[in-house]
Amino acid sequence: MMDADVHISSPRWGDAVDWQALCDAALAAALAQTPYAALATGDRTVEVAVELADDVTVHALNRQWRGKDAPTNVLSFPQLAGDDLAMLGQRTGAGPEILLGDIILAQETCAREAADKAVPVGVHASHLIIHGLLHLLGYDHVVDAAAEDMEAREIRAMAALGHANPYRVTEGG
Repeated sequence: MMDADVHISSPRWGDAVDWQALCDAALAAALAQTPYAALATGDRTVEVAVELADDVTVHALNRQWRGKDAPTNVLSFPQLAGDDLAMLGQRTGAGPEILLGDIILAQETCAREAADKAVPVGVHASHLIIHGLLHLLGYDHVVDAAAEDMEAREIRAMAALGHANPYRVTEGG
């Protein structure tokens, strides 16, 4: 079972969106696009912490952990890597929960990007959460082939949520 531990640390996110439901749906849609999809329905709890923060928080984390002195839209901090991640798909049955890691979104950056794309903030946040979960599962976009694979998974996950291709270039955007 997938469990999102959602923490809203910035009031800028507001309460017009059910952020817990949005995070749950985005995480499930992303997980379904991976070889780990069975984890969502298994007996073990798979937990992801999602923090809806502000640019100041994400800027500080980005500087501390990535050496980049600027906010970014989403940061992912995986708890599993290498052999532990490779074994993830084989962990079935009862057992302790599996902590995949943390996803942190920056509200002002997310809102600005959503406006640029002419989509609601919640839609863009869904995309960023999907992107973040894929990073937690070891996907990356450093080399072209891996980037294309990750992007295709994001597009399919967004489609499963009823959203358009987030990489589609729109007129004026």
